[in-house]
Amino acid sequence: MADWKDAYEENVPGKWYVDKKCILCCVCAETAPQNFKEAASGDHDYVFKQPENEEETIQCEEAMAACPVEAIGNDRPT
Repeated sequence: MADWKDAYEENVPGKWYVDKKCILCCVCAETAPQNFKEAASGDHDYVFKQPENEEETIQCEEAMAACPVEAIGNDRPT
């Protein structure tokens, strides 16, 4: 399970985030490209935009379920 206390600083404010367990497998960026992308450092992905509609929320949920290291969370306090 992802830990919002260990989230990358690049994540935009909001409940969705990627934490430091990320291994840059790119599953999230492929599943929800409107919300996740690779960091400039090239070693992890992050949430660059919080989901704004049902479709994006579903894609983020699919990305979270598919993450092999459980680095995606949606429980960060806002």
